[in-house]
Amino acid sequence: MKCAEMRGYLSVASLMVSLAMCGCALTKPAMPPLASVEGVRGHFRIGRIIHLDTGKALSFDRFIDQLESKGLIFIGEKHDNPEHHLIQVQILQALMARYGDLNVAMEFFQESRQPVLDRYMEGTSTETVFLKDVAWRKAWSFDYYFYRPLIFMLREKRRKIHAINAPNDIVKKVARAGLDSLKPEERNQLAKDIDLSNEKHRAYLRDVYKQHTSQDLKRFDYFYQAQCVWEDTMAENIAEYLKENEKRVVVFAGNGHIINGYGIPERTLKRVRVNMATIVLYPLTGRETIKKETADYVWLTGDCSRRHFMGRHKHASPQP
Repeated sequence: MKCAEMRGYLSVASLMVSLAMCGCALTKPAMPPLASVEGVRGHFRIGRIIHLDTGKALSFDRFIDQLESKGLIFIGEKHDNPEHHLIQVQILQALMARYGDLNVAMEFFQESRQPVLDRYMEGTSTETVFLKDVAWRKAWSFDYYFYRPLIFMLREKRRKIHAINAPNDIVKKVARAGLDSLKPEERNQLAKDIDLSNEKHRAYLRDVYKQHTSQDLKRFDYFYQAQCVWEDTMAENIAEYLKENEKRVVVFAGNGHIINGYGIPERTLKRVRVNMATIVLYPLTGRETIKKETADYVWLTGDCSRRHFMGRHKHASPQP
C-alpha cells in the first residue's frame, strides 16, 4: 500500500475511533430516537435517508440516483459530529463515481485563502504548511481530523475546492457592532447585496440567539446581520462560479446555513438559476417531527457531538 493511501485510511480510522469515543452508543436511551415527517404516517430510525417531499425512506443508491439532475448540491453537517464527516465522504465518493467531474465549495475556508488552498490541492504545498498558511486553528477552530479524509480524497483526485466564506474578522466585527461599523475596504470584501428582510429566517435565528452564550454578542440585530453577511457572501461566490462553469458543484456547510433554505440555498438561487438539492445530516436525539421545508433530504444520524464528553465547544464566530 502506498504511503499516501495509508495516510488516507488512517485519517478515516481516526474518525471511526472518535465516533466510538463519543459514548452515545454506550448509553442506552429509555426510548429509541425516532423521527416522523410532518403530515406523514410512520416513524424513521437513525440511519434512514428520507425524501421529505414524499415522506419516504430511500436506499443509498436511489438517493444518489435522484441527485443526477442537480447542478448544485448542499450537504450539511454538525461540525463536531464525526459521523457526519464520514457520511459526507460517502456521498461525495458516490457522486464522483456515478457522475464524474465536479467541483466542491466549502464554508470552512475564507475566500482570501484561495491561493493557499490551491497550492495544497495542486500538490505544491505540504499539509503542515497548508494548515499554517490557511490559519486553520484560528479561522475555523474545529479539529482538522474531522475534515482531513474529505480534503485528502479531493486532493488525490486533483479536484478543486472553492473557498467561499467571508473574512472571519469582518463577520465578527458585524456581530459585535453591526454593518454600519465597517470601513469601505471591509465592506467591499462582502457580498454586494445583503438581504435582511426574511422574517422567517430572522425568527429562526432569534431562537438560536437565545441559546448563545457569548458575552460579545449584545444585540440580536447585529447577530442577524452577521449571519446574513456569511450567507450572502457564500451565495454570491457560489453563484459567480456557476455562471462561469458548467460543472456540478457540491457545497459543504453547517446545517444552520442550509436548513429551511433560508441561508445559502435561497440566496444563491436569487443570483443564478440552477437545479438544486439540499441535504441535512440530522442528529436525532429523541422523538422528533421533521417539517417538510427542512430540506429536500434528511439523513438521520446519532448525536455524537464532542460536547457530550468534552463540554461545550466554543466556535470562533456566532454560527448556529
